[in-house]
Formats: sequence, C-alpha cells, structure tokens
Amino acid sequence: MSTNASSLASLTLETLELSNAYVYPAFLFGTLTYLFIMFCNLLVLTSIAWSKKLHKPMFILLLNLPISDMVGATAFFPQLVHSIVTQNRLISYPACIIQAFLIHVYGAGNLLILSAMAYDRYVAICCPLRYNAIMTPHNLVKIIILIWFINFSTMVTLISLLARFKICRTNLVDLYCNNPSLLKLMCEDTRLNNYYGLFTIVILQGGPLSIIIYTYVQILRTCIMTNESDARRKAIQTCGSHVVVFLILQVNAFITLIAHRIEDVSPFLRRALGVSILVFPPFLDPIIYGLKTKELKQSIQIFLKRNVASSEL
Repeated sequence: MSTNASSLASLTLETLELSNAYVYPAFLFGTLTYLFIMFCNLLVLTSIAWSKKLHKPMFILLLNLPISDMVGATAFFPQLVHSIVTQNRLISYPACIIQAFLIHVYGAGNLLILSAMAYDRYVAICCPLRYNAIMTPHNLVKIIILIWFINFSTMVTLISLLARFKICRTNLVDLYCNNPSLLKLMCEDTRLNNYYGLFTIVILQGGPLSIIIYTYVQILRTCIMTNESDARRKAIQTCGSHVVVFLILQVNAFITLIAHRIEDVSPFLRRALGVSILVFPPFLDPIIYGLKTKELKQSIQIFLKRNVASSEL
C-alpha cells in the first residue's frame, strides 16, 4: 500500500548485523571516529581562518573542504551511532530525505572543491607569472560561489524529483539514505529520475575528472621540464596528496552509484564502498593536508601551542 511521501512514514535501513557483544564497542568506535573527524576538520578550518599568512587562494579554497567533510560526517555518524546503541534501524521519511540531501551535497561538494583546488595548483605551477592576475580575490569569490551554486542547485533538483513520489516500500537497501536506495522504494515511473541521476554523474564526476586529468597532465609536464629540483619535488608532493584524496572519493562514489544500476554487483561491496565514502575522506583530508602542506602544518602547530598556553594561564 502506498504511503504519502509527506507523512512521517518509518523506513527501515539495512541491518548492521551486530551481536550484543559488539554493540557498545561499535557505538564507542563510531562516536570517537565522528569526534575525531569533527575535531581535525575544525582545527584545519580554524587554523586557516586564524592565520593571516594562509589567506591565499589555495587555502581559501581548502577552507571549503572541511566544511563539506563535516556536513557529510554529521549527516551519517549521529544517526548511525544512535541506531547502534538503540539497536533500532528505523528512520522517518523526512529525516531520510534530509540525510540523503546532505550526503549528496557533501559528495558533490568535495569533487567540485578538489577540482577548483586542482585549477589553482595548475595556474600556480604552469602560469606562475599570471597567478596573481588570474586568482584575484574577486575571481576566487566567484569560483567559491559557483562551486556551491552548482552543488545546491543540482542536489535540490535531485531531491525535489524524488520527493514528488509516493513510497510503496519501507525497506532501504543501504546503511544510510541516498537517492538510489530511496528510488527503489517507489512503484511509479522513475525514468526521469534515472536520467537526471545519470546527468549528475556525468556533470559532477565527469567534469571534475576531466579538470583533474587536464590540470595534472599539464603540471606533470611542467615539473618534468623544469630544472629546479626543489620546485619539482614540492609540486609533485602537493599534487600527489591531492590526487590521492580525489581518487578515493571519485572511484568509491562512481562504483557505488553505478552498482545500484547493476543487479549482479554484490550488495555487500556496494554498502562497504558507500560507507567508505563517508568515513575515509573526512577522516583523511585534514590529516593529509595538515601534514603534507608545510604552511598549514606550521599554522596548526602555532595555533595549538597558543591555545594550550592560554589555557594554562
């Protein structure tokens, strides 16, 4: 029987299959992971905002990454740890829609932000004499506004197309709410949603991938041609960590979304990759950028020392 999408219908998320002996260890692990993610990302965010020497295009763009990571972690972990400790996998339809929206905003946001950061590194390494003329404060603001406009407009459309349906099932096939799993609850014609979903995959994954490939091919070519070994090493180190972060998110997100459209793919693999999208990037991003970016690492150390010193007074 159909249930009105605007009602408070309860949906059932995929079971975690935890025995009683593992409930509290899993709850503690999930809570500590979430707190660690929030602390590290807030530390990066605060350090960039606090240090005037980091008020450069590269770090202003990076500032958006912990914001996006915290959105994704907050959409996933609180609901997860609550369901672990209560052993209740029920979630209301409105809450599920909100979770799906925030998780998709996080995923698309990260891809767009990493693309903008790749463009910044491309200009800095391949066109150093024009860098200040291209990455002006005005252009930087336009890039950031464009990132979030594309992100929110595509995700609002995605969720709006979803919310117009009535649900006729209540069992979700994933560990958290997302557009593909919610579509499987509908018994109506969802072809428009599927076409739009493929469109967003092409735009939000194909677009960033094209930018990353082009910019890093150019960066690699410039690094090979340069005679300055120190500049080459620094560029490759910075770009190497950036590519690792991008590929973790890109590959996992692509396989997870496509796996929903291919029945032969193992649901366990799909769920594992789906969860890894929400755990590893928010966990690794502040560590990778905090440790690999010398200026940011120094600012974090100074920020922590000053705060520890002030708390001891």
